[in-house]
Amino acid sequence: MKENVLDVLMYLFETYIDTEEEPEADQNELRDELARAGFGDAEIDRALDWLDGLTENQESFSYNPQTAHGTRVYNDVESERLDVSCRGFVSYLEQIGILSPNQREILIDRLLALETHDIDVEQIKWVVLMVLFSQPGQELAYARMEDLVFDEGETTLH
Repeated sequence: MKENVLDVLMYLFETYIDTEEEPEADQNELRDELARAGFGDAEIDRALDWLDGLTENQESFSYNPQTAHGTRVYNDVESERLDVSCRGFVSYLEQIGILSPNQREILIDRLLALETHDIDVEQIKWVVLMVLFSQPGQELAYARMEDLVFDEGETTLH
């Protein structure tokens, strides 16, 4: 089975998001569950490392009020991995108030940590949901993002 880190993350997210139970506290049990679901050891390890990075790096992104209203300039590596449509979508999410500047930086960090060169807007939507879900007090932003992810087909114009 050829899976990538995002597939493992999406499986975990979809499995635990609508349940009352918390994800397994024991990484060995979680690792076993993912292996039973058909994911490879390398992808499981990378996904668990990705999740650790999501929670560990959040405090390192802080801005003063002046910086928070500045324009985000992407460096060469970011521009190479996130094409114009991806960068535009991230900017759009920030403009409509779903992402704060801090959350935008966490999102970019976690997107680059996916270690894939073919990042697209659909993948960004799922990572945004994961970023918002990992932060307390983001229920409204999460619900708005969820609407963008799941109601997209209904709002398509012909």
